[in-house]
Amino acid sequence: MSLLKLQAPCKDYIWGGQRLINEYNKRSETGTAAESWELSCNEESPSIIVNGRYAGRTLLDYINEKGKKVVGKNSEGLSDFPLLVKLIDAREALSVQVHPDDKYASEHEKSYGKTEMWYVLDAEEDAFIYYGLNRQITEE
Repeated sequence: MSLLKLQAPCKDYIWGGQRLINEYNKRSETGTAAESWELSCNEESPSIIVNGRYAGRTLLDYINEKGKKVVGKNSEGLSDFPLLVKLIDAREALSVQVHPDDKYASEHEKSYGKTEMWYVLDAEEDAFIYYGLNRQITEE
């Protein structure tokens, strides 16, 4: 099996910048790129294979044709590919992020919940991330 090189779709939001374009050679029709979806089987923004026999096809097409064994034994029981890997350029403050767990997402959104992990590659000296709340709040 050979390595698949993927083209990442870019997303632009009001908080995005130009670092992904200028420093990582990402393409964006708007001139800014907030996110580059490096590994995606999302139907609306899939990773596209750019090399070899499967060039021009989506990563999801490849997985469906080859079988889930190509993404590892732990994914065999899953109906959808469970990962989305992004590069983010947050030039401005991001909105508050609240993500559903698997139970809620399954019942209301017909999908998996969303667990996030961030790995910061680079940041301005005064950059910061808020995590959690500074006081207890009720669900209401």
